[in-house]
Amino acid sequence: ADVHRISGLPRQTVIQAVTQQQSLRWIFVGGKGGVGKTTVSCALAIELASARESVLLVSTDPAHNLNDAFGQPISSTPTAVTGVDKLYAMQVDATGGSRSSR
Repeated sequence: ADVHRISGLPRQTVIQAVTQQQSLRWIFVGGKGGVGKTTVSCALAIELASARESVLLVSTDPAHNLNDAFGQPISSTPTAVTGVDKLYAMQVDATGGSRSSR
């Protein structure tokens, strides 16, 4: 969805616009440290999982915050997120290799 078109709408309307756009295949969340990238990514992935066949959340954050966010170990291979049907998560080493969770 075009951010400039939807930026003035209520949050729920924006979330619905994103989750209902069936042609959308990739969403990248970025920003400075501490701005809530992991929180937004996880929340968006949970919403998308309720509307899609399946969702894979991939993190390249070396801090491996998905472990804390979902309260379970997340590895370098797609891992089913406990309590959220159709949501999988994985943590990838952005330096080129893959790394298991701590």
